[in-house]
Amino acid sequence: MHRELITFEVAGQIFALDIMSIREIRAWTPVTPMPRVPHFVAGVVNLRGTVLPVIDLAARLGWKPTEATPRHAIIVCQVEGQNQAQNQGHTQSQGLIVDSVSDIVALNSDALQAPPSTGRDEVIPFLEGLVAIEDRMVMVLDLQSLFASDVPVLAA
Repeated sequence: MHRELITFEVAGQIFALDIMSIREIRAWTPVTPMPRVPHFVAGVVNLRGTVLPVIDLAARLGWKPTEATPRHAIIVCQVEGQNQAQNQGHTQSQGLIVDSVSDIVALNSDALQAPPSTGRDEVIPFLEGLVAIEDRMVMVLDLQSLFASDVPVLAA
């Protein structure tokens, strides 16, 4: 089976997301900070009249927070979630701050390799897998775990 991924850079590393989960890619827009949110929530932006939460992907991954500039971008993703009040699935949009967006790449699903063992019997959070593209290792993110509130962040 073929998959298309969008590759992008965060903190000098190359990541990818399935193109089907991306709603749009926006030029940098300053965010409005919110009180009492997790450290990786940069704030919110106005997306055509809708309040869009924006996650600092570097901070969410346990790295140094992004000092955003006009060269940064926001990837707007659609994530399947659970509406706890009604116990029904729903789609929500979230923004991710990234350093830059690179390419759209196509690959066979079998090219995706599982994340390696860390030797401590724990799964590397947020990764669906890894794939080699043009001599670089690309980390494919798992949006469900990235946006889950119960997934701990490993310290850098």
